[in-house]
Amino acid sequence: MIQWWQILLLTLYSAYQICDELTIVSSAGSPVFAGFITGLVMGDLKTGLFIGASLQLTVLGVGTFGGASRIDATSGAVLATAFSVAQGIDPELAIATIAVPVATLLTYFDILGRMTTTYFAHRVDAAIDRFDYKGIERNYLLGAIPWALSRALPVFFALAFGGAFVETVVTGLANVQWLANGLKLAGQMLPGLGFAILLRYLPVRRNLHYLALGFGLTAMLTVLYSNVQSVGNAVSAMLGTDAFAKLPKEQMVAFTNNFKSVSMIGIAIIGIFLAVQHFKNSQRTVVAAPASNVESGEIEDDEF
Repeated sequence: MIQWWQILLLTLYSAYQICDELTIVSSAGSPVFAGFITGLVMGDLKTGLFIGASLQLTVLGVGTFGGASRIDATSGAVLATAFSVAQGIDPELAIATIAVPVATLLTYFDILGRMTTTYFAHRVDAAIDRFDYKGIERNYLLGAIPWALSRALPVFFALAFGGAFVETVVTGLANVQWLANGLKLAGQMLPGLGFAILLRYLPVRRNLHYLALGFGLTAMLTVLYSNVQSVGNAVSAMLGTDAFAKLPKEQMVAFTNNFKSVSMIGIAIIGIFLAVQHFKNSQRTVVAAPASNVESGEIEDDEF
């Protein structure tokens, strides 16, 4: 059950995040940040970050320019995290059954927000003609209201009145296990779709060697770290047996298993280093070859 104060906080955040995305651009309107805030409000930060990061990867290569609209993955992250925590829904299932449909449907609210904002844009134009600076400022601020309502109202009504509908859907999916498994798999594949969209618009062919290097480096380090971690777990389990526990104190073996899996931060640092080196190399100016001393009108013979 979602409490009234949680609905209020998430509604206020939904109203703010779109205004932040259009003006301040502090990343507060990103899906991963929405998952963080919603997880914090709902009391399950891990689930919020998982859902938010999955949707962030899904829209990794999607952007908008001018009057174009895209799926509202941020509001999808808010609703998916809230219902996943409140009703105990599996995060992968929440992504496929709640986040993606909601993000798609809210595209129409995005269009409605754009259309209603044009009213205040025309009032700003009229205020410019009159040199009414107060009117320009006032109508500019009023233009944020349609944008805020385009996110706040759907989130509020979904959180306040959509709980029973979501519960019915989840209960129905529980009776059709093959469909639930398929939706979970689809939710797990969405980050891969985001990477595919991103690679579609990147100069992959020109920088294919960097892509191959990153893939090979990550694969080798993953295998290495996984094996070392397995050895550490095995040694820890062996030292915890009764045979070692009965040894005299002077023969006791101290071992702390601090082996972790491969660090994505380390891989990212290597990627940043290669990107900086590539940028510096691309900025080098090519020295032009000196012009040949050929008299005007004379054709240089290049046949030998």
